[in-house]
Amino acid sequence: MEVKLDKQYPLDVDATRAWALLTDLKAVASCMPGAEITEQLSDTSYKGAVKVKVGPAVAQFGGTVDVIEAVTSERKMVLRGKGADKGGSSASMDLTAIISDDPSNPAHCVLNGQAAVIVNGKFAQFGGRLMVQVSDMLLAQFVENFRQTALSMPSADGAPSDPAHDSASAKAPVVAKEINGLAIFWSLVKSWFGGLLGKKV
Repeated sequence: MEVKLDKQYPLDVDATRAWALLTDLKAVASCMPGAEITEQLSDTSYKGAVKVKVGPAVAQFGGTVDVIEAVTSERKMVLRGKGADKGGSSASMDLTAIISDDPSNPAHCVLNGQAAVIVNGKFAQFGGRLMVQVSDMLLAQFVENFRQTALSMPSADGAPSDPAHDSASAKAPVVAKEINGLAIFWSLVKSWFGGLLGKKV
């Protein structure tokens, strides 16, 4: 089963810091709940893992992430990831991420992402619509962690663009928790009933 995503996320951080973070794959992985880089195989290839928790059960996915292209002048990163768990499920993803300027505010930027995700095994049984909803939720968590981490980084001139905000972020480093499948499922159930009743639950 294949799912395609095309998203844009406005960020209240400048493009320089956002790009610096995007090119640090270990830091980027720490922004994704349950994900981590476990080994650097080469300048462009990494081994990683993702932990998914559903109630008392925990599933561990292992795989690789490769940097296919990194163009600083365009602030463009192309990644390819693939992995599998012991239960026979597997997934692969081709991702293109671009940091663009926000024309209305030079201190802000936009994170643009296009991804094609292919899922095989038991997770493919959820269907495309549900996979898109789950992906949206995970991406929202990732982007918020990405934003906080980027804000905690020093700006190009060595001074934060928002000292009060950045100081608070620096005091509370981002630690992305493992993916809680049960919480995701419950949120989707509420969303489904909300749509059925025509209002939020």
